Amino acid sequence: MAKRVTGPEIEKLIQLLAKVPGLGPRSARRAALHLIKKKDQLLGPLGHAMGEAYDKVKICSCCGNVDTVDPCTVCTDVARDQTVIIVVEDVSDLWALERAAAMNAAYHVLGGTLSPLDGIGPDDLNIKGLIDRVAKGGIREIIIAVNATVEGQTTAHYITDHLTGLDVKITRLAHGVPVGGELDYLDEGTLSAAIRARTAI
Repeated sequence: MAKRVTGPEIEKLIQLLAKVPGLGPRSARRAALHLIKKKDQLLGPLGHAMGEAYDKVKICSCCGNVDTVDPCTVCTDVARDQTVIIVVEDVSDLWALERAAAMNAAYHVLGGTLSPLDGIGPDDLNIKGLIDRVAKGGIREIIIAVNATVEGQTTAHYITDHLTGLDVKITRLAHGVPVGGELDYLDEGTLSAAIRARTAI
């Protein structure tokens, strides 16, 4: 059994950092040591910022985004096309699409995907909120931007079925060859999807 070389406070910091996605025990130790070495420049401000985030972060009651205001900044942005809603699995997907700056639309965060094996059904996701938003009117297009997994496609089909008859155009992200991708390095599923989704030039 390894001997303890630090006090319980530092050990607790390491253990908590190790729970952050992308950080294992070794990375957490390195991160903790770096924060401690830069106590005034990093550890103090980080602790303060985390305390503020804990007190102020809210889940948007309209779209499910995380922000410090409700409704969130995205939902209240008058420059956005609020008649188009991009449906995503998680807030991280929303942030990724915003970084790409591909479209200036509204969003709806589902909070995951349907997965009967994991016990995740429609009531566990924010699907009813989406249907309610569309049913109120004023939405002309729903873009389903879920991952190209079995669970993602199941969720997309479920949403499509429940939006049928609500006078809204339903589209999904194209699947296939990525920009800069070489055919030889792509898996068979991606190539098949690319062939099926071919477009005229």
